[in-house]
Amino acid sequence: MKIATFKVEEWMNLNETKAKYNIAETCVDSVTLDELFRLAEHDRREFFETIAQRRMTYGAIFGADELNTAISGLYRSVGTEEIITTHGAAGANHLALYSLVEPGDAVVSVMPTYQQLYSIPESYGAKVRILKLKKEENFLPNLDRLRTLVNEKTKIICINNPNNPTGALIPEETLRGIVEIARGVDAYVLCDEVYRFLTQEDGYPESVADLYEKGIAVGSMSKVFSLAGLRLGWIATRSKEAMREILLHRDYDTISCGMIDEALAAIALEAKEAIIGRNRGIVKENLAVLDAWVAKEPRFSYVKPQCGTTALLYCDVDMPSEEFCLKLLAETGAFLTPGSCFDEEHCFRIGYACNKRELEDGLAKLSEFVKGLA
Repeated sequence: MKIATFKVEEWMNLNETKAKYNIAETCVDSVTLDELFRLAEHDRREFFETIAQRRMTYGAIFGADELNTAISGLYRSVGTEEIITTHGAAGANHLALYSLVEPGDAVVSVMPTYQQLYSIPESYGAKVRILKLKKEENFLPNLDRLRTLVNEKTKIICINNPNNPTGALIPEETLRGIVEIARGVDAYVLCDEVYRFLTQEDGYPESVADLYEKGIAVGSMSKVFSLAGLRLGWIATRSKEAMREILLHRDYDTISCGMIDEALAAIALEAKEAIIGRNRGIVKENLAVLDAWVAKEPRFSYVKPQCGTTALLYCDVDMPSEEFCLKLLAETGAFLTPGSCFDEEHCFRIGYACNKRELEDGLAKLSEFVKGLA
């Protein structure tokens, strides 16, 4: 099986360790385990003494009960038995697509988005049609164009909400419109929701798993909960057919997730109010920093993100985005992701949820660099 190079991951793998100012990072400023236990008001010693007595078996094959119960609490209508844990959200997206897509199926995916959502189904022999998200439409899905892309052969519509790399948040009315289009052709909607809850405004962020009986939502501990090191994600779906296929295929590539990871994730989700409160505070404060910087930089523009940790910065410099980012890194230590990783040019993905000082310093270096260009 051939598959396209995963552009954004290859970029990060090759260059991230060279960064002095990593303003490409997409997780909210990561926590230590000490910070996790403080935020959760959980006794660290008791936890590790208990876990030290456990035999290191495969653990709960389908996810620890306490963890699955906590994950189901992130949704309005998803039960504990409608959750399955995975090796990160990347594992969840791959597992869902691996389980459901067959050669000859039609798949629709938005773009720009995380490349898994279109390159994986393409590698399985699906006919992938792209719904281009446009800057002038605030990177929101256009329902009229989506209707022209689906037909009776459409197996899955893949969306990303909140969107990576743009930070666009699909309004509930539009999300319901996507559901109705999918329902009309009996298609699944796979929604990568790893930035859900990192909203700029208060309110409940809707999930496709709640809105649609064939909705498949993907989440993880990495972005919203600042615990990428756990490598723990999940699939949430009320579709019995999808769950049956996912469990069948999961036996071949997962078996179970790590019991220590799951135990720590359960503690974090018990303290979800405290952790989400911390992290929403970071993204709000740091987005204000980024927004003020864009306002005073005449060569940069963007669609202000509504949710998540990332944005696409557009620049009027006549230079390919990868060349720009390589020069920026070499000369200043500031690290961005080129728009070419998302098939966009004259733009760069910035991650603004890092340490505030690192963001400010990285933006200052970016300003200096651009001033030195013709």
